[in-house]
Amino acid sequence: MTAPDTTLISLESTHYPSLLTRHPGNPILTRKDWPYSMNSVFNAGATLLPDGTTLLLCRVEDRRGLSHLCAARSRNGVDGWQIDREPTLMPNPREYPEEIWGIEDPRITFVPELQQYVVTYTSYSRGGPGVSLALTKDFRSFERYGVIMPPDDKDTALLPRRINGYWALIHRPMTALGAHMWISYSPDLRYWGRHRLMLEARKGAWWDANKIGLSPPPIETARGWLVFYHGVRHTPSGCLYRLGLALFDLEHPEKCLLRGDSWIFGPEADYERHGDVDDVVFPCGYTMDPDGDTLNLYYGAADCAIALARASVRSLLDWLDANGSCERRQRAEDLKSAVSDALV
Repeated sequence: MTAPDTTLISLESTHYPSLLTRHPGNPILTRKDWPYSMNSVFNAGATLLPDGTTLLLCRVEDRRGLSHLCAARSRNGVDGWQIDREPTLMPNPREYPEEIWGIEDPRITFVPELQQYVVTYTSYSRGGPGVSLALTKDFRSFERYGVIMPPDDKDTALLPRRINGYWALIHRPMTALGAHMWISYSPDLRYWGRHRLMLEARKGAWWDANKIGLSPPPIETARGWLVFYHGVRHTPSGCLYRLGLALFDLEHPEKCLLRGDSWIFGPEADYERHGDVDDVVFPCGYTMDPDGDTLNLYYGAADCAIALARASVRSLLDWLDANGSCERRQRAEDLKSAVSDALV
């Protein structure tokens, strides 16, 4: 009797590159830092102010379960946070009834043409979550545009410049057929059309099957719009939120050039694994260092804290080149597989 062959798996073969490095001081903001009573802080939009200060527009949940937005400022983007003594942007259901159950998950885009920051956020109405938009120059006063995408829709950000004369908005409508990323166009930031499917959630056992959404606003590079997106995997113990990468054409951003097959960042640290919602990493904002390559990614951790991870844009693009696939080719492979299964 001969012994069966034994295949040894090298540890090197199962090692995945670490594209994002967690800051050793994580989490950088928690409820203990807040100057007023609240339940939790997470999912912050981010931007750099003209003087180099990092501003985070944080989602703050009160003990009713309703959310508002509050600004925190830091000279180095890590510590020494100066937090507004009261909420920066509160829901205003009297004038904007779509905000009756709170406002959540802001993304910030500085728009040079307007010389203003555009904040898109989820407005939680009786009919479900929709997309609202506001303009600000200083994060003290805001010009609300109200709801621009009806429920059920969220995970949205504006591109920083017009595309062929039109503003472009990425968002994630929910339907009975799944939750996919779309892009829509507008001449004035108020009325939106030319809706295009941008990125589909995959099917089956994939890490990003059935439900995906935009994470922070897209990053404009010479090669295209670099996008972090989250995939939600349903498991017996609950949902698992992880991050993936994709690259889109600069002038036709609905065209996917590359999409990573595997996730690149997921909940591992204790503050990401355990909280109000376990196993969640959820970035809504980033800043770029003066070198134009170092990315500071701010993310919500387990719906209880804000954490920071750093990455190199060059390394992210290199990883996509090595591990990404063309969307059309992926669809062709899926179709071929489906046909083969049907013939069996």
